[in-house]
Amino acid sequence: MSIEFAINNARIVLEDEVVSGSVLVRDGKIADISQGTSRAGEDFGGDYLIAGLVELHTDHLESHYSPRPGVRWNKMSAIQAHDAQVATSGITTVFDCLRMGSDEDGGFDKGEMREMADAIQAAEREDRLRAEHLIHLRCEVASDNVLEHFSDFATDPHVRLVSLMDHSPGQRQFQTMEQYTLYYKTKRGLSEEAFARFVEGRLRMSERYSSVHRDTLAAICAERGITVASHDDATLAHVEEAKGHGVKLAEFPTSFEAAKASHTAGMSVLMGAPNVVRGKSHSGNIAARDLAAHGVLDVLSSDYVPLSLLHAPFVLADEMDGLSLPKALAMVTSTPARTVGLDDRGRIAAGLRADLVRVRHTEGVPVVRSVWREGQRVA
Repeated sequence: MSIEFAINNARIVLEDEVVSGSVLVRDGKIADISQGTSRAGEDFGGDYLIAGLVELHTDHLESHYSPRPGVRWNKMSAIQAHDAQVATSGITTVFDCLRMGSDEDGGFDKGEMREMADAIQAAEREDRLRAEHLIHLRCEVASDNVLEHFSDFATDPHVRLVSLMDHSPGQRQFQTMEQYTLYYKTKRGLSEEAFARFVEGRLRMSERYSSVHRDTLAAICAERGITVASHDDATLAHVEEAKGHGVKLAEFPTSFEAAKASHTAGMSVLMGAPNVVRGKSHSGNIAARDLAAHGVLDVLSSDYVPLSLLHAPFVLADEMDGLSLPKALAMVTSTPARTVGLDDRGRIAAGLRADLVRVRHTEGVPVVRSVWREGQRVA
C-alpha cells in the first residue's frame, strides 16, 4: 500500500532557485514538485522547505561520550543525546567522527571506538535513531597505534569517510609554535622542560610514522572505495600529497593558498560552520567567509555546534553579496552528499529521498520546525 503526504504553501529551496509551491512525498521519496499551485496537505505558511542537511565531520558524539576529562558516559545514552540534537538541527545524515590512534589529547583505548560503532549500529537496529548515522574515522597518522585501531573497522561497511591528520607541532593546523604553545603548554600548564620533552616526542613520532601511515591508509581506502579527506593542509606540497592519495575532501585548510589549490584540483574544500557564524577561526587560521568570498568554499561542517550547520548558510546568504541561499545551502546538502557518493539525497528533486526540513527564518537564528527522513517525521 502506497503511503504519501503533501506539503503546501512552502518556499522550496531547489539547487538554483527558491520557488513557491508544494511537494508530494510517496513511499519515502519525493514524487512531485509543483510551483505556484496548491494541493491538500500540511500548510507551511510560507516557511522554507530545504533538503535534509548532510554532516561530514562532527566531534559532537565524543563530547557526549566523554563530557569531562576522565569521564565516560553510557554509550547508548550518549548516542541518543547526540542523535536528538543533530536531528533537531535539521541534519538527516551524519558522519560520526571516531578517533583512531592516540594523539596529544590522549585518544581512546584500543577497541573503545569499535564498541561505540557497535552501539551506533545497535541503536539503528533498535529504531532509536532519527538521523542516518555513518562513520568517519579520524586517523592520527603520527600515532604509533593508528593502524592497530583502524584494524577494528577492516570490514565495517558503515565506514564511508577517512581523514588523514597530523597534529604535530609546526605541522598543518599548528604552523607556528605560538599556536601550539597556547593550545598545549599554556592550557595544560606544562613547565618549559615538560613542554620541550612533549614537543620533541611528537616531532619524533611524526617523522617516523606520518608518511608511511598516510600511504597505508590511503591504499586501504582506495581498495575499499572509502572517501579520503586530508586535514589542515597548509602548503602546496600538502595539496600535491593529497592529490596523490586520491583525496576528495580537503578539511579545514589553514591557508588560502592550500584552499585554492585544493578547490582547483577538484577537491571539496570544507570549513567549520562555527567559523562562519563567529566570523573567524577559533585557532587563529583563515576565516571561512574569506574563502566563500573567493569562491573556494564548498562544504560546511558543524564541527562542535550542531545548529551552526543550518545557521551558517543563512549568515552567508544574508551577509555576502552574490551568494544566494540555494548556493549557500548546497554547502550543507548537495555538495557534501556528492563528495562522499551519496547521490540519493541532498537535493529536493523527484525520485530522491524525502529527507526534508521545514525552516522558519525572518531574522537572526533560523528555527527548525519539522524534519523528515525518508518521508518519516523524526522531529
